[in-house]
Amino acid sequence: MSRAAPVVTTPIPALVIGGGISGLSCAYALRKAGIDVMLIEAADRPGGVIRSETHDGFLFELGPQSFSGTAALRGLCGELGTDGELLQAPPNAPRYVLVNGALREVPLSPPAMLTSSLLSAATKWRIARDVLGKTQPPTEDESIAQFVRRKFGDELLDRLVGPFVSGIYAGDPERLSLRSAFPQLYEAEKAAGSVIRGMMRAAKARKGPRERPALLSFRLGNDTLSRALAKKLGAALLLSTEAKRIQVRDGEGAKAFEVTIERAGQTGTVVADRLIIATSTDVAGRLLGEVNPSFERVLSGIEYASVAVVSLGYRREDVGHSLKGFGFLVPRSAGLRVLGTVWNSSLFPGRAPKGCVLLTSFVGGTTDPEAANLSPQNLAALVHREIAPLLRIGKSPVCSRVQIYRRALPQYEIGHCERLAAVEKIRGDFPNLWLLGNYLRGPSIGACIEHAFATARGCCTK
Repeated sequence: MSRAAPVVTTPIPALVIGGGISGLSCAYALRKAGIDVMLIEAADRPGGVIRSETHDGFLFELGPQSFSGTAALRGLCGELGTDGELLQAPPNAPRYVLVNGALREVPLSPPAMLTSSLLSAATKWRIARDVLGKTQPPTEDESIAQFVRRKFGDELLDRLVGPFVSGIYAGDPERLSLRSAFPQLYEAEKAAGSVIRGMMRAAKARKGPRERPALLSFRLGNDTLSRALAKKLGAALLLSTEAKRIQVRDGEGAKAFEVTIERAGQTGTVVADRLIIATSTDVAGRLLGEVNPSFERVLSGIEYASVAVVSLGYRREDVGHSLKGFGFLVPRSAGLRVLGTVWNSSLFPGRAPKGCVLLTSFVGGTTDPEAANLSPQNLAALVHREIAPLLRIGKSPVCSRVQIYRRALPQYEIGHCERLAAVEKIRGDFPNLWLLGNYLRGPSIGACIEHAFATARGCCTK
């Protein structure tokens, strides 16, 4: 039976479940290493939340709006032949934060913070005190909010750190774990007694070529990467194919996995020597629950934030703001439901037709879960109503696109390290089983790719 319509049975060396960027990258790396692999994805398209669409000359990013360049990501683009399609945002594009009804430029370095009018003298003194003084993190897991208050005070938390956390995790700094969400900050204070001195020391000690931070996208949208990976996988990628059940096959040596799959109304079985599950935690927990109920119990403790991605296109003449920059973030104290807005057409060419601009806003997160229950029409109206006064927008948008994700971003909440350690302990009984996903090593595209490559290397040693 061909892979195009599996009903089953031939054993395969490796099976990857989940065709987001993690699963695609891992399957690609396994094939590159000479291991025959099958990748199954329940949806009818690869890429997960990385999704790009064009309409009336606008290019909408329905998931991540851009990504940070890393050595692994750039190397992958080179291998796939997509490096020539990469676009880099203006490196000095200012970011803004909403303070007292006005957009204020964000200082992006400690020296800039010490001279910015955004922060009071008291907050600046606390930043300077970190450079000169010495503290130690508590032994217990500490929230981001607790850390910032302890080191720098409430003002920095409200005006900069809170909005920044919303922009990355759509999360609540009162609940997110510092050592899980931002381990480099925890390690910096632990090693040097100062966050700033510790970060500088770590940067100097870093080996290998130094990647200059850059914000990237592709000329035709971010899903260029997932489409290129899918093309390389060819017939090894099965879309609209869902894993229904996983069982362990006992035998000599390492245990194999028997996976029941469903495709086009047909049910079949795949027997894999190596199994990589690159799905969200709810799917992974359900599938592994029969293998060991503890998997589902622990994985179900990882929460996700729901997010609505609202893209609005305007005529340039109807927007009074210059839109020179990256966009802006909104502190929760401002009382708006918008978490932040990216000025897409200011960052990359080809995002809007001539004479128009494209703005993408985010609504929801853990502090506003009910936003995901609003209709696309109401979300578009809400965003227009809230950003129009800030950007001096005089007329309604000429187009809109709304995408709602019920489980958009995993939350690295207090106790996350312990949850992952518990998962790893259970996985120890299954040496040919691996887990992948943005709930493990960070939610960024670059972090997911690096973890996928490391997992593929681990598979190759088995």
